[in-house]
Amino acid sequence: MIHEVLDLVHEHEQWRGKHCLNLIPSENIMSPSVRKLLSSELAHRYTARDHFYMGTRFLDEIEQRGEKIAMQLFKAQTADLRPLSGHIADLIVLANLTKPGDKLLCVSPENGGYPGLWKPGLTELLKLKPIPFPFSKRDMNIKVAEAKRIIHKSKPKIVIFGASLITFPHPVKDLSRTARESGAIVGFDGSHILGLVAGEQFQDPLREGAQILFGSTHKSFFGPQGGILLAEKEIGETLKDRIYPAFVDNAHWNRIAALALALLEMKEFGKAYAAQIIRNSKVLAKAMDDYGFPVVCKHLGFTLSHQVIVDYGDYEKGRAVAQKLQRANIITDCVIRFGTCEVTRRGMKEAEMPRIAELIQRTAANKENPAIVKRDVAKLASEFPSAQYCFDQ
Repeated sequence: MIHEVLDLVHEHEQWRGKHCLNLIPSENIMSPSVRKLLSSELAHRYTARDHFYMGTRFLDEIEQRGEKIAMQLFKAQTADLRPLSGHIADLIVLANLTKPGDKLLCVSPENGGYPGLWKPGLTELLKLKPIPFPFSKRDMNIKVAEAKRIIHKSKPKIVIFGASLITFPHPVKDLSRTARESGAIVGFDGSHILGLVAGEQFQDPLREGAQILFGSTHKSFFGPQGGILLAEKEIGETLKDRIYPAFVDNAHWNRIAALALALLEMKEFGKAYAAQIIRNSKVLAKAMDDYGFPVVCKHLGFTLSHQVIVDYGDYEKGRAVAQKLQRANIITDCVIRFGTCEVTRRGMKEAEMPRIAELIQRTAANKENPAIVKRDVAKLASEFPSAQYCFDQ
């Protein structure tokens, strides 16, 4: 039995780690040093805010240094690395800043918003009333004038920007003043674009009027799987005081150490990394459009993020294409979103994007034998075997 488990992990690492083009925008790879910390001695240990456990002095210092780096990187007044995921970060924010019956204004899943914020997710759990942002699918963004009217009329308790499908900056600057004047708290779920924010290449929610920036740490941001909270002082301190023990007990200190190191990597290399992601996305989108794929937002230059969205108009059609691509070891989701964060972290640049587009075309449109395409996918992957933009390179 032991060999079955070890063999399955080994087979996965060989396949996804060495032979695939991983284009899921909610995934990334860690540097060897960051990954190594996940298996450190810290993985065995506990600590708690009430100092119930002894032997925690190094764990406490790692957490404090990690928070300090996060505050510097995101220019935030407070930071907390304890959320175990982006979803838990969402829960911490909503559960502590709202009460049953309050209204939440955000992008609906129908328009690419995060389903976890909608029904049957956290709004149902916390008995909140979700209101959808008025949204333009043509522009893949919030309609500002209509949103202002909704804010004035509905008086939401909290307004959350950000989405799972996000190709352009959200109009935080245009709407945050209206929201705050109406008594709303303004947040930004930056799960997908956190690495682009850290690299100063997308938008800066905390400077544009958001009071809280929160989300995942393993998408465009290249840390371990987990969550983070960054906020203005008053709201941030409120959240920090209420995390333990209601939402996080043991915060997984190996993960926090790994995240602290990833934050340092982002501080050192983030601008170059994030800028390359956006260049790669734009070149990939243009190449796919040239092949005739239905890439969204051509009139706006396709994308300014790590995502290239291809709209087949039907989920099942998208799934069929994604399954076809998987047979050639091109890994994506069923929307379909093609993410450039992982291939960029591996060192691919503009020259590789037309090669990726051609491999997608050969599989999805030309219906070439996947076994033949798979060999060329593996060849391209083998040229970029390790993480770049890190201290290991």
